[in-house]
Amino acid sequence: MGRDLGTRLSAQDAQILTEAKPDIAVMLEAFSSLAAALWAALRPGTVLLGAVAFLFFADFLKRRRPKNFPPGPAGLPFVGNSFQLDPEKVHLTLQQFVKKYGNVFSLDFGTVPSVLITGLPLIKEVLVHQGQIFSNRPVVPLQEHIINNKGLIMSSGQLWKEQRRFALTTLRNFGLGKKSLEERIQEEASYLIQTIREENGQPFDPHLTINNAVSNIICSITFGERFDYQDDQFQELLRMLDEILNLQTSMCCQLYNVFPRIMNFLPGPHQALFSNMEKLKMFVARMIENHKRDWNPAEARDFIDAYLQEIEKHKGDATSSFQEENLIYNTLDLFLAGTETTSTSLRWGLLFMALNPEIQEKVQAEIDRVLGQSQQPSMAARESMPYTNAVIHEVLRMGNIIPLNVPREVAVDTTLAGYHLPKGTMVMTNLIALHRDPTEWATPDTFNPEHFLENGQFKKRESFLPFSIGKRMCLGEQLARTELFIFFTSLLQKFTFRPPENEKLSLKFRVSLTLAPVSHRLCAVPRG
Repeated sequence: MGRDLGTRLSAQDAQILTEAKPDIAVMLEAFSSLAAALWAALRPGTVLLGAVAFLFFADFLKRRRPKNFPPGPAGLPFVGNSFQLDPEKVHLTLQQFVKKYGNVFSLDFGTVPSVLITGLPLIKEVLVHQGQIFSNRPVVPLQEHIINNKGLIMSSGQLWKEQRRFALTTLRNFGLGKKSLEERIQEEASYLIQTIREENGQPFDPHLTINNAVSNIICSITFGERFDYQDDQFQELLRMLDEILNLQTSMCCQLYNVFPRIMNFLPGPHQALFSNMEKLKMFVARMIENHKRDWNPAEARDFIDAYLQEIEKHKGDATSSFQEENLIYNTLDLFLAGTETTSTSLRWGLLFMALNPEIQEKVQAEIDRVLGQSQQPSMAARESMPYTNAVIHEVLRMGNIIPLNVPREVAVDTTLAGYHLPKGTMVMTNLIALHRDPTEWATPDTFNPEHFLENGQFKKRESFLPFSIGKRMCLGEQLARTELFIFFTSLLQKFTFRPPENEKLSLKFRVSLTLAPVSHRLCAVPRG
């Protein structure tokens, strides 16, 4: 009975549909005619205007700030507040907004909602007390394209924890904080002194020479070798590294973060950035292949060997983050960060000495008293050299090479200073304002080593965070401090740095991923 009823209903449905077909066809034809008439009536310009209006409306809805979000300047559709910031001094323009909106304010870099945090209590709240919530890195199209959010600097979550833990352990195993690494730095300082001595006191640009010397330290740890200052291939790599840092702040690269699909098809600096990054990756990949040829699993010579051991240990584990792709990105991060930050700080140091000869004389007097001209500088001697130590700290304070710190991303909805910060908000910490705070520093805008001295002894300052704080503080802080002290002291032991005749030195900076001195020349006059 049921089956017969179902059969009858199906037959009836089929008949109804068959009879309705002409009506449906008529309706479709009428709709098609109406669409054609509308299209004919509308001009292409009207359609385009409507499409643009729709996109602007969609962007407005997307950009609407959540309830109780920090205040901030209104932005333009798609590009946010990007055009309200001077590209030559973004970090300084932002300080004007701090005065207007306070220590927690919002702005948009392209389509990314961001918040800038100013003042030591709030910075500690973000980086230490709520460190877990603010431990992620923001995912932006440019970084996603060039490093796939991997490596040690821009990764997040479990991947970052595993890779950082391994890197810290391995760096310690290869000498971090040990006499062996200090001796390696002393040896490299000797090579650097010899190269600068060959300039015979004549004007020279110290940029690539210092880059090479500093880079050789991290290269000896990661690759197991150093590179000669006349090595053309390595010099080219250093030039590419410098270009990569410059290109990332170009307008084309900022637009890539807003319109990645469109920018992929357009020429510009972003394409040069991608090309240079691929060349650097190929360089690291070749180094890894060379290691594999004579790799002894029982004995690790350097970071690459140790990582290959770790890959072998996790072989067959599909969930492991220890893979060759991560090895490439980790090695690149160590190479880039280990070269750029310390060498830029060292170049600032020599520039400040040339501009402040009376301070340079005091450093040299302390060197002569403690070390003389023959004893090599060492970390053991630093305790007896408070003035030199204070000068190096003042170089880091005034140089401010990463003025807004490396950005963070809110991992889960949270509250800060009474404001609601939803998951995904990018957070920057205002280190330059901290290092130039007139309530913290007697002469905030003047190079003054007395900021780090008390009764002739070195004095630590809580408001001094060039290496950041918390779980994501600089991985290589100890290495950087050792390099800065030994290189800086070794150079001032052997040379007096002066401006070339008829050339005026300045503290003008070049904005890239770091704040570096503009291109300049110095004279290194031999002492004694």
